[in-house]
Amino acid sequence: MRFSVPTRRPRAESIVPMINVVFLLLIFFLMSADLRAPPPVDVHLPDADVALAQLPPGALYAAADGTLAFGPSRGAAALQAAVAGGTVVLRADRDLPGADLARLLARLAALGATEVRLVTEAG
Repeated sequence: MRFSVPTRRPRAESIVPMINVVFLLLIFFLMSADLRAPPPVDVHLPDADVALAQLPPGALYAAADGTLAFGPSRGAAALQAAVAGGTVVLRADRDLPGADLARLLARLAALGATEVRLVTEAG
């Protein structure tokens, strides 16, 4: 009985180099990406000569049209959520009228805010 010699299959290409390239690209894009959540409302901060060194996390946003946002909360709920910590970090738009800002500060004081820090951009 004569057995035939099986034919050899060609060796498949190695997929390891492609996996290495994909992981390197993944690492590159993760390192170069901005992973912060975008602000809830569009705010253009006023200019200042000195920037604050360290701010507590979370900020109350006040847009130029008077829209208030703190995380997912909007309006009066945003004010309540911002005051819960005592110190309020306020990111008010530079085009927000001064009278509206004064009313907002009075509302924050009435709700029990012990300190309000106005965030500015270094000019």
